[in-house]
Amino acid sequence: MRNVERIVFLSLVLDLFAFTIPLPLFPRIIEWYTVRETSDPNGFLARTLRLVSAVRGVFYKSPQNSQRWDVVLLGGLMGSAFSTLQFVVSPHIGSLSDKYGRRNVLLITMIGNILSALIWIQSTTFASYMLSRVIGGLSEGNVQLATAILSDVSTPANRSKALAHVGIAFAICFCIGPPIGAYFASRPVPPSVGALEMELNIYAAPALLTLVLLIAETLFLAVALPETRNARPDKHGNGNPSEVLVNDKSKTASVTRSVQERTELLRVLRKLHFLFLGVFSGVEFTLTFLTFDLFDWNNKQNGALIGSIGVISALLQGGYVRCSISKVGEGKMAQRGVSSCALGLLLLAILPHFVSTQPKIAIGLLRAAAVCLAFTSATVVSSLTSYASLQCDEGFDKDTGKPAAEHPELAKGKALGEFRSSGQLGRAIGPLLACASYWTFGPSVTYVVSAIAMLTLSASMKPVAVLPRKSS
Repeated sequence: MRNVERIVFLSLVLDLFAFTIPLPLFPRIIEWYTVRETSDPNGFLARTLRLVSAVRGVFYKSPQNSQRWDVVLLGGLMGSAFSTLQFVVSPHIGSLSDKYGRRNVLLITMIGNILSALIWIQSTTFASYMLSRVIGGLSEGNVQLATAILSDVSTPANRSKALAHVGIAFAICFCIGPPIGAYFASRPVPPSVGALEMELNIYAAPALLTLVLLIAETLFLAVALPETRNARPDKHGNGNPSEVLVNDKSKTASVTRSVQERTELLRVLRKLHFLFLGVFSGVEFTLTFLTFDLFDWNNKQNGALIGSIGVISALLQGGYVRCSISKVGEGKMAQRGVSSCALGLLLLAILPHFVSTQPKIAIGLLRAAAVCLAFTSATVVSSLTSYASLQCDEGFDKDTGKPAAEHPELAKGKALGEFRSSGQLGRAIGPLLACASYWTFGPSVTYVVSAIAMLTLSASMKPVAVLPRKSS
């Protein structure tokens, strides 16, 4: 169903565009609340910042700008809190979609996202803003349900190409969302909204844009998206759909393994997803610390660096990954991405030694590391997700042509929800551990240890990357 693929891709762009708009605003939002709530030392924000400062002081005592570090760290903690909520709710969203349908559950989660944006627009206290983030974290289900939908309508042979839409949407939106959010942060709200005579958040303009995008996405999905839970995927070539095999290289279709083997492989893939994102998300979070510490870069320069990683990742997703994964195999592609990350981390580890003596070399190392990280972004998560989806039930009833969900633990919604949940737990923990290491031992030690972790992870992926024989 090519039409469904286009619908899902467009909805993902709208959703992730709305999701990325507030990302660069976190520190400034916290600073605004700090100014507003300084008169209340026992308020929620004041107590939260004291806790953050105490934790940060255990690892790092900044000689200057200590409050700025606390604000930046709190912004990271807000991201970790969002990921923690996703870790909790993702398996339940997946299971509900198996029972009640992808479309129905997706539309319900969109209502939660809209409510979150509405609260943000009117959040004049830090507590109310955090409420909007909590509701958003519990409601966000677009990415995992999009993955399930694309898995519903694609055969094992073209699964990886279909799921590449998710990675491409991520890369595009992480390039354009943050700059647009920063632009609208300096713009006033429309006069029609201002005429309501209610007190609004200082960044009500980007919040209003987020609300408009989410409403547009919800209406678009309600009108255009069909239910896919029991859809029969398009098949390419002849033969019974229940006997469809993937490309000759990967041979990871569910028909080549027993239920027990597939269940065990899903457990291994969840573990790999958790470990990878635990390290990688920490690297992402500390990268701006590195450029601030060593190069004294401003937000614009950091935005350009992150944007370049997103552009390269999008190009690789749309080109190299989509064309090569059928030849390489999902496991091998993910392993290459992890190895690329290890190389990038080694470059970041030696970078500090050239900053004061040979700054041009240091900048060159940073750019080379960015390319390595872009390759990682383009390959690992999308390949592991595709690999996980191939272990889910693919059989069809010969009479009805509908999926025969004989194994609840291998139902797409549940299995992919648990897979995403494991990654979100890594995203919740990774930045906290990376920050603690960065402030305690410095960037070189942090990135060397992270590189060793990635190399170890890459070596452990060899059994997953080895191509299985076709079952008889």
